Amino acid sequence: MITPTAPAVPTAAKPKLAVYKFSSCDGCQLQLLNLEDQLLDLVGAVEIAYFLEARRRELPPPYDIGLVEGSVSTPEEEERIQHVRRDCKYLVTIGACATSGGIQALRNWANIDEFVGHVYAQPEHVSTLETATPIAAHVFVDFELRGCPVNQLQVAELLSALLVGRKPNIPTHSLCIECKRRGLPCVLVSDNQPCLGPITQAGCGALCPAVGRACYGCFGPMEQPNMASLGSWFTSRLGYSPRKMKQMLRLFNGYLEPFKQASDHYERLDARK
Repeated sequence: MITPTAPAVPTAAKPKLAVYKFSSCDGCQLQLLNLEDQLLDLVGAVEIAYFLEARRRELPPPYDIGLVEGSVSTPEEEERIQHVRRDCKYLVTIGACATSGGIQALRNWANIDEFVGHVYAQPEHVSTLETATPIAAHVFVDFELRGCPVNQLQVAELLSALLVGRKPNIPTHSLCIECKRRGLPCVLVSDNQPCLGPITQAGCGALCPAVGRACYGCFGPMEQPNMASLGSWFTSRLGYSPRKMKQMLRLFNGYLEPFKQASDHYERLDARK
């Protein structure tokens, strides 16, 4: 459950906002810019002190609120996140990379030297960690906003809540609730599609089921997901093999518990064959 862990941001002066990028594609930062009219309200409420995606001016720390996109994937990032934590009163991770390690965390189950050797002509010049990990694996995080990309309206809600000192209204129930509210037919039951909606946290507005496609878990696991029950449905009714189950769970949020536990379980089952 997401709950505030520090007093409300002072209102005597404009709170200072910083936005940081670690290993990522910049998509979650672009979602901030996509706030459009709400972004103008945000600019009026806070001082954007550090946001290289949006402006060149940098104001020195400390900052009241820090938003972090991306995972920790290099030694430099491992050190830098410690400085970011010290500079920010509130630290908020935005998007799958920052909250779970992201798609680059797929290398955590592989040999990093092989990855680097296939991608770079001179791998000896590349400095990287063996794993890509979420920000919370390195420092304390006050709030997490899931998604690939993050829902910009959730970002606006969380910032608004911080500014007035209230608890943010961020859903943690399953995507199925969003489907029911929109009156969408269940693609798992009616079409036998491998939908991860029953175990995925709401936040996208049921974007994929709304166009007849199965959810693939871009907002990560909901609160207390019943992985075993859904896995049993996929294997017994849809005929999914352990290998296919593992591949399905190892996507944007594959390194986030309990997706990781479940995928590791299916990997062990696959190895027994």
